Amino acid sequence: SFGAVRTVGTPRRLTLAIDGLQIRQEDRRQEHTGPAKKAAFDADGQPTKAAQGFARSRGLAVEDLQIIETKKGEYLMAVEEIKGQETGELLPALLEELLRSIPFPKSMRWAESSMTFARPLQWLLALYDGKVIDLTIEGVRTGATTLGHRFMDPEPVEIRDFDHYQEVLLAKSVMVDQGARREAVIDTVKKAVSERVGEKGQPVLDEGLIDTVTNLVEIPWGICGSFDEKFLALPDEALITSMREHQKYFPVKDSEGALLPFFVAVNNTDVKNKAMAANGHERVLRARLEDGLFFFNKDKENPLADRMKDLSGIIFQRKLGTMAEKSERLVALAAFLAERLAPDMQEEAKRAAQLAKADLLTEMVGEFPSLQGIIGRDYALLDGEKPAVADAVHEHYQPVRAGGQLPASLLGAMVGLADRMDTMAGCFAINERPTGNKDAFGQRRLALGIISILRYHNLPLSLVELAEQALLGYADKVTPAEDTLGQLIDFIRLRFENDLIASGMKQEVVEAATSAGFDDLTDCLARIEALDSMRNREEFAVLAGSFKRIRNITKGNRETGVDPALFAEEAEKELFSTCTAVQEQVRPMIENRAYSEALAAMLTMKEPVDRFFDDVMVMDEDLAVRANRLNLLTGLGDLVRQVGDISRMHVE
Repeated sequence: SFGAVRTVGTPRRLTLAIDGLQIRQEDRRQEHTGPAKKAAFDADGQPTKAAQGFARSRGLAVEDLQIIETKKGEYLMAVEEIKGQETGELLPALLEELLRSIPFPKSMRWAESSMTFARPLQWLLALYDGKVIDLTIEGVRTGATTLGHRFMDPEPVEIRDFDHYQEVLLAKSVMVDQGARREAVIDTVKKAVSERVGEKGQPVLDEGLIDTVTNLVEIPWGICGSFDEKFLALPDEALITSMREHQKYFPVKDSEGALLPFFVAVNNTDVKNKAMAANGHERVLRARLEDGLFFFNKDKENPLADRMKDLSGIIFQRKLGTMAEKSERLVALAAFLAERLAPDMQEEAKRAAQLAKADLLTEMVGEFPSLQGIIGRDYALLDGEKPAVADAVHEHYQPVRAGGQLPASLLGAMVGLADRMDTMAGCFAINERPTGNKDAFGQRRLALGIISILRYHNLPLSLVELAEQALLGYADKVTPAEDTLGQLIDFIRLRFENDLIASGMKQEVVEAATSAGFDDLTDCLARIEALDSMRNREEFAVLAGSFKRIRNITKGNRETGVDPALFAEEAEKELFSTCTAVQEQVRPMIENRAYSEALAAMLTMKEPVDRFFDDVMVMDEDLAVRANRLNLLTGLGDLVRQVGDISRMHVE
């Protein structure tokens, strides 16, 4: 057992501290079940080879084995008394295993080492209860010392405990707590701008860049530099990306949000001559910006639309053709969506889809791939395209990640839906589907993107129709398996369910709605909301239990035709009458998606359903009467399933 687990770290060190670690394992008793008694002893009661082998495998004599009674009969059992070990004896092997199992996106080997790690190991500090844990890994032996800042205070120092470790390192110019170091990065960037630019300037504090810089330095020192104003002719995103991605510099804006010709670099060491340090950063950035300006001016020589024909030179996927073919499919899908969602936007949707991938051939995107869509929008505006079309070129990539910004315009949403569904349909058609950790085309992210866009814009859309249309676009490329469409829709449904459940929605509520239909996501959400609002009502819980019974009884029956002349009991006449009346009552409610009202009306069936089960034998000997009663219950189930399969919400 243990208390708090704390982790800190810098580019030079990874540190784990565990409080209150138990000094010794508990003694424990472990039971092992062996062969059946009848197989363990022969007719004379002598142990067989099975019994002898089992005893030997556990280090016991046959007479030390016990016989226990189980559901399957009598079996042999060996009881192992395991003595707990001292923690100090266990830690060396545990720590080595831990160190060797840390995963890195990129790792390396060094010297004669067989170990892979992010960087070569230089030193190991390992203390337990103030004493060194003796351990040697790849020639590096543990000790009680750590090293300070590589340049500002590199001498080793002996450590007593974790608190002392943090204090000593801070005194040796190392902020080992990444949270505190992150705040220091923000403070030093703001201070550098204030000293150089004054109140008119504010740094652009990108969260991702702050995290990156925090993990590049052991203590941050901000330097504010400047660049030639001619580079402000570049699109803002191109300028910011050039500073942020290549140099890890923070841009500076004025109070109106316009970029200023300044930037902030964060150094790992304090410098006495800030002007000289700034000059060094300025020379490096100038070369980057000169490249960017050259690419920008080169790109402006050809309109974005002229680049579309050259998309045939870019492979989308080996079995699925080129980006030119994908663009043609996007145009068709965007037109399909516009016809259903906004017929007056059809031409704009087709134009935005045509231009959506054209910027892949620009010099700027070649240099800065993260500018896909952003540069497309800027160049479309420069070419005189409609602002709505230009914005859609940018927005169709949104959201880039889970929880990311969504397309603000319906036009961008439609092109984005077309792009994602086209990719997913193609991948499913060639059986390139996510399995375990394998998701080469990011289809989980694409599915969540589709779901997020539909929810954000509350779009009434048939996912089945959209997926069918997307699969038709690949008719000349591949022949998908018969279950491809169903598999694709199920995949999106599972992402939808998991996303809602992770956000706090009850699993049984979500599954009750989706099992009754998932074609129109906004309709499904409306039914989920209605079911969730009703689930705590006592009569609803009882009705859910009755419908679970109905589901079990009618399993396999699909007929709903009822002949009132076959009714023999008052309870079945009453249930049929109530069901017919409720069906007429809820029909307009269902059509208008007033699902809470429809459920409230359905609750009036609770008493007739209870009486039916009390007074009526469904499985009557007369086959015609039996079929009639099963059909009545099946129709009743179908009525309620228009909102959801409430039998899934029954709690025993």
